[in-house]
Formats: sequence, C-alpha cells, structure tokens
Amino acid sequence: MLPVEVSPDLSFGPNSRAGHDGMPTCYIVDDDVQTCHFLSVILYGHGIRTAEFSDAPAFLQAVGRHSPDLVFLNVGRDARETIGLTDALAQQGYFGFIQLMSTRGAAVLEHVKKIVEQQKLVALAGLTKPFQGREIVNIIHSLGLGDAAPAACRFGLDEALENNWIEYWYQPKIDLRRKQLVGAEAFVRARHPEYGRVLPIAFLPGATDDDLLSLARHTVTSVLEAEAKFSELGVRLRLSINLPLRALKELPLLDIIGSRSSHWPGLIIDIPEKQIVSELATAIDMAVKLLPANVGIAVDDFGDGYSALAKLKKVPFTELKLGRGFVANCGSDRIRAQKCRRLIELAHNFEISAVAVGIEKASEVAALLSMGCDYAQGFLLGQPMSFDRLMALLRMRATKAATVAEPKQRV
Repeated sequence: MLPVEVSPDLSFGPNSRAGHDGMPTCYIVDDDVQTCHFLSVILYGHGIRTAEFSDAPAFLQAVGRHSPDLVFLNVGRDARETIGLTDALAQQGYFGFIQLMSTRGAAVLEHVKKIVEQQKLVALAGLTKPFQGREIVNIIHSLGLGDAAPAACRFGLDEALENNWIEYWYQPKIDLRRKQLVGAEAFVRARHPEYGRVLPIAFLPGATDDDLLSLARHTVTSVLEAEAKFSELGVRLRLSINLPLRALKELPLLDIIGSRSSHWPGLIIDIPEKQIVSELATAIDMAVKLLPANVGIAVDDFGDGYSALAKLKKVPFTELKLGRGFVANCGSDRIRAQKCRRLIELAHNFEISAVAVGIEKASEVAALLSMGCDYAQGFLLGQPMSFDRLMALLRMRATKAATVAEPKQRV
C-alpha cells in the first residue's frame, strides 16, 4: 500500500478553486504559500471555497469571472501595490469584504485600510501576521459566511436520516515523525437542500436513543465504504469515528463489520474520556472483545481523567487523544507542556499511541514532536473535508507517487 507523504510544513488541506455550487467563496492574494495554504485549510473546513493567487493580474481576471464574498489581501513591502490593486477592484465594482493582512504591523494596516475605505470598498480590521486559526474562524462567523447558523435550520435527526441528508467529513491524522497521512477522523454533517452543509448542533439536539443508534449504524457503514474506496487507490487509512459508549454497547458492531481481509487497516472508535472513566470496567471489557477484529477504542479528549487511568498497569485501548485544552500553546506555555508530556508518557507506558488534537501552531507541532507524541490533528494539519475532496487529494498524491516510482526509459 502507498504511504501518503505530506509537505514539509505538515499541511494537508484544500487548494480548491472557487465554484458556483452555493458555497461562499474567498480569494487569497499573497506570495507566501504557507499563509495561503493555512487560510485555505481553515476556510474550506468552515464551508468556504477558496482560490489562491500570487500575482495581481490573475487575481483581477478571476474577480472578473466570479466575484468572491471575501478577499484576504496581503500588504507587502510596497503598500502602493496593494492600494493599486484595491483601486482596480473598486473600478470593477467589487462589493464584498476585504481582509487586509501584513507582517508590517498595525499602523501600516490601518493606513491602508483608510485608503481602501476611501475607494468605497469594505475593509475589515487588519490582521497582523502571524495569526491564529481562531482569529480566522471569528472573522468568517462575524460576517455570517460559511456554515449555516444553527438557529436558522433546525431539523430532526430522524428527518435527516430518512432523507439521506447525512454525510461525513474527514480530518487528516498525521504521523508527526514521518510526516505522513496515516488516518482520518470522520465527523457527521448534514447536507440540507435549503441550508447546505450544517453542523450536528442543527439536528442532534433532541434526538431519541433509537435515532442515535441508527446514526451509529449509518456512521460505521459509511466509513467502511469510504475506507474501501481509499484502499482502491492503494492508500491504507485507519479511520476513526465518534460514538457514545451507550451506542457502542447496543450496536452489533462485529456483525456490521463482518469478515475483513488481513490488509484491512482497521477502525478506531473515539469515546469521550468522561464516559470511559465513569464506566471503566465496561469500556475495558468492550475494548478487549473488539481488539481481535482490529477495532480499537480511543480515549477522546483525554487529560482530566489521568489519575483514573494512571492507577492501571495496562489498558486495552488503542489511543489516548490529548484534549485541546492541554495542547493549546504547549509550545510556549511551560505548564501545559509539562501536562502534555505526562499524558504522552502515560500512553507510551501503556504501549499505545498518543494523539494531539486541535493543532493550530507550528510551535505546538515542534513541542509535541520533541515529547514523542505519535500523531496529531488540527487546523494547521488539515480541516475536516468532504469525502470527494479527500478522495481527490489522495488520487492526486497517489498518481504523483506512482509517476515518481516509474523507472525512466532509456532513449
């Protein structure tokens, strides 16, 4: 099977071109590839299609074809170039939002913003580089772009299941040491005919136990189908799903999985730490029964339950997934770094993998790597993406790897 390499900056996200499928669009104008990619990953993960440009002519030509909802525009060494570009936008009648960004500081950004506003364009408060993923999320939410507001599109899980609105988006899991894609976590979404893609908060509250069990069955079946299609590309990804412990106890999981070949990468079920700690004996018993079928249980959002697990000599779980509250700023916060190191050491004492979630900064990656953390997920490494998008990326990388592997013909 083909190992999927990721780029040196560990990023694995979309570089999609703007479309006309109802998703909001954002154009990013910056000659810094990492900044463009970072923004694309976050925006696409929140339902905004992106296109990246390193030169003004191509950008203006694209605006002429399809006017975006939002433009991220870098202010470089010569602010006059940016001002000239925004003037050209004004001449084209652009009416969307402009988000200025720069390494030159707040004073330069404010100066350019005032000029842009004089051009009758809508400029947002400037972003000083480097910025965090949360800042981008706050911007798009304040503008009402991306995911539909939950209050505007309430519907029941039963309705979503009956109408086949349920779909799954996959967030890459990266091997920190090898810089390879090794898995992905599936997140449930719904594709509503009127509101488009919506998050679970729009349809999960109030769901009955029967509906949640139906969703659990649907999730397992869908993820197994996705894994099979990835394998057809020669890519083995061990996928993860989120299930409550109660659903796992009632679900005939082994019957659904059936017999699998020895090449099957397996399945990981993420169960919240609180549920595992509160029913530790049950969770351990289920983990033991599932392991022979290559199904592992991961302790999700792990950290506060350290003392409960640390008393044990061994656990049959597959992963400990460090909660975002511990991972955030672990590259600069000494106390959080110490806590992360302790959690990672516990995982390794149990001879299982440590997974950090919610990675937003390169400093967090560096710190976790030095601590021996095995895998990671987060904004910096890749936002959840649709199955079709992930398939396209895997197909592209598989084709590239196959081309490189072909021996050169003698002339």
